Amino acid sequence: MGSLYYGDAQTPIQIEDRALAHLKVVIATKLRRNESFTLSWRHPDGEAPGRSTLWLHPSIPLRFVFQEPESPELSRRWIEELAHSASSTGGITLVEEHLEAGAAD
Repeated sequence: MGSLYYGDAQTPIQIEDRALAHLKVVIATKLRRNESFTLSWRHPDGEAPGRSTLWLHPSIPLRFVFQEPESPELSRRWIEELAHSASSTGGITLVEEHLEAGAAD
């Protein structure tokens, strides 16, 4: 399980490593372009039910911490899906990866 630290928050947002690796690519691309946007996700099992949203801005510190030492192979399709949602009025909605039949990514 990976962690996303935003701003001066001491409590991280827990996101599965593979999903966090894909989010990192999309978030870094948007912030590099000096674009602000939202990131929304459903609370994981074990937490209070519901969902949360963050407003991400280039001036606010952001840190990605991964449990796994090796980066996973990334899915271009999942990155494109997340990037598309990042450009919408609703911002990035963390959705599960859609695996194609017979495909590893």
